[in-house]
Amino acid sequence: MKYFLIAGEASGDLHASHLMASLKQLDPQAEFRFLGGDLMTDQAGTQPIIHYRDMAYMGFADVVKHLGKILGFLGTARRTIDEWQPEALILVDYPSFNLKVAKYAHNLGIPVHYFISPKVWVWKEWRVKDIRRYVDHMYCILPFEPDWYRERDYTAIYVGNPTVQEVAQASASFPDFAHFIEQNGLPDRPVIALVPGSRVREIRDNLPLMVEAAMRHPEYQAVIAGAPSITDDLYRDVLGTKAVPVLRDKTYPLVHHARVALVTSGTATLETALLGTPQVACYRFNGSKWSYNFYRRLLTGKYVTLPNLITDEPVIPELLMHLCTVDSIDDHLTRLLGDTPERAAMLEGYHRLADRLGTNVCTATAARLIVKAR
Repeated sequence: MKYFLIAGEASGDLHASHLMASLKQLDPQAEFRFLGGDLMTDQAGTQPIIHYRDMAYMGFADVVKHLGKILGFLGTARRTIDEWQPEALILVDYPSFNLKVAKYAHNLGIPVHYFISPKVWVWKEWRVKDIRRYVDHMYCILPFEPDWYRERDYTAIYVGNPTVQEVAQASASFPDFAHFIEQNGLPDRPVIALVPGSRVREIRDNLPLMVEAAMRHPEYQAVIAGAPSITDDLYRDVLGTKAVPVLRDKTYPLVHHARVALVTSGTATLETALLGTPQVACYRFNGSKWSYNFYRRLLTGKYVTLPNLITDEPVIPELLMHLCTVDSIDDHLTRLLGDTPERAAMLEGYHRLADRLGTNVCTATAARLIVKAR
């Protein structure tokens, strides 16, 4: 069977590569063409038609500036469909681009599978109309999404969450705390993990506040989870004279061994919860109360972070924009460092989160459904 996949960012490349591996197990004759990255290349044995790094445009201004290139990428995807005639189109998140390709393939009678639903439940709900029209099968990785779609007259399937398996696999090989600090040249003191994100703006906005809050607890050592795409120079520039170690490629064991983690809102909040470490979610952005009120009107749900969205309860504190200050971070941090009711309540919430996520291997489940649908 011939599969055409499109993933427009690094996380999509990762998840799509695992899906390709599962498809090959079920369909040994599988052939792939794709827009994606190096991990998908390893699975397909061929180069991407377009690499996702060439498609990484974010924000309205950036999209307008590069509109010609983006239209060219769409043309390339459509020509690939015309010339190669895939038997299934598999889209991975990246909705602005992917829904346009979905329309084209659907109109040609090619089955459209969407793996990892766009976050239309956060904003741009109007995209559901296009999903109903052009997407034949939607595979969700958040357990509340099928109900959300059902309320809008569309059938979607929860296949499990990839982070569950990723964290479980990583956890099996963690060193104990003594070996961890020895391997990384850290002093023998308990850790506060700082996970400030992977984008320059996120790090500049959040890391200084995280560092200052952590340093109010000198009996602990603050350690930064370094992002692969961020240079040491940026961390040095943000930290100034403050000496805080940066560990690269060690985020999971760092968070696992931390007493508490300060985490920029995103997938990292879910990873931290599955690792069992109490956390404070921080998202300063521009710190404007006006921006906070503006975005709050756009968002349709009560919560922003994944642990809270999945459980539909305030399992972790969400400090957003002007509410994210050194004092507010430290207030929650202080309440979580000790053996407190707040710490116990959060850990109990993590158990409910894990129960909701389940143990399905999502890529294997999605692959079975894709193959079965042919």
